[in-house]
Amino acid sequence: MSKKFTEAQLEQAFIDLIAVQGIEHFTGNAITRLSTSDVLLKGDLSSYLISAYKHEDLKQSEAETIIRQLESFSASDLYESNKEIMHLISNGFKCEREDRSLQDLWIHLIDFPNVLQLQKEANSSIAADLSVPYTSKDHNIYRFVNQLEIYGYEKRIPDGIIYINGIPLVVLEFKSAIREEATIHSAYIQLTTRYRRDIPELFKYNAFCIISDGVNNKAGSFFADYEFYYAWRKIEGYERDVDGIPSMHTLVRGLLDKERMRDVIQNFIYLPDTSKHDMKVLCRYPQY
Repeated sequence: MSKKFTEAQLEQAFIDLIAVQGIEHFTGNAITRLSTSDVLLKGDLSSYLISAYKHEDLKQSEAETIIRQLESFSASDLYESNKEIMHLISNGFKCEREDRSLQDLWIHLIDFPNVLQLQKEANSSIAADLSVPYTSKDHNIYRFVNQLEIYGYEKRIPDGIIYINGIPLVVLEFKSAIREEATIHSAYIQLTTRYRRDIPELFKYNAFCIISDGVNNKAGSFFADYEFYYAWRKIEGYERDVDGIPSMHTLVRGLLDKERMRDVIQNFIYLPDTSKHDMKVLCRYPQY
């Protein structure tokens, strides 16, 4: 690889690296949505829910109710909505059945590796009694989508979004190291200022963000200051720390490994119950 990337080259490098992790790539114009303002891929989420809860005979209409519940959170109070949605994603939630003769379900929007154990340990009598649709296999639906046009208050086109089961959990923004005025800090500003202003709906569902110029590659919370974005310098934890272009590889192979990414989303993002500030903390790689 060259030492400096154009934005197009950098985007392609991430597409190639993420594909190695088993996450299929789609361009934005290949994604089917009812509206260009939609940020959820509702077809994926509905398909996952019906498949995951087929033994409980979850209805299409019940899946659609769950999707409407997610959409109902307001983007105008972005931090509180993100906190509530992350809680639902991490811990699951009760779904009342349309047929009230049936037992309510405890729904997980993502098939986490340890969801069965979590279900058994849950305090809720509803959750504790359920037969959870879990096996050792990964039944989630993954997509890496680049150049998806989103119409909010203005049209914006994020460089990359990682979807799990139709939920836009990771947003990536790239800047070319060739142009001196386009720094990795510019990618941070693009995410947290312009995108926050113009397409806040996208970030209701966001777990974390990645910013990169190819040489500098960092991950952090959408609500964190720039200095709290950090490189992911190792894959398994026992290698030597790396910088520069190799840190792009360790970030993708480390943080964006499918099982590790799900683990981080569920267990390694801190959102306090109460806070004077919009505090959300993504773990650094040594903490993981």
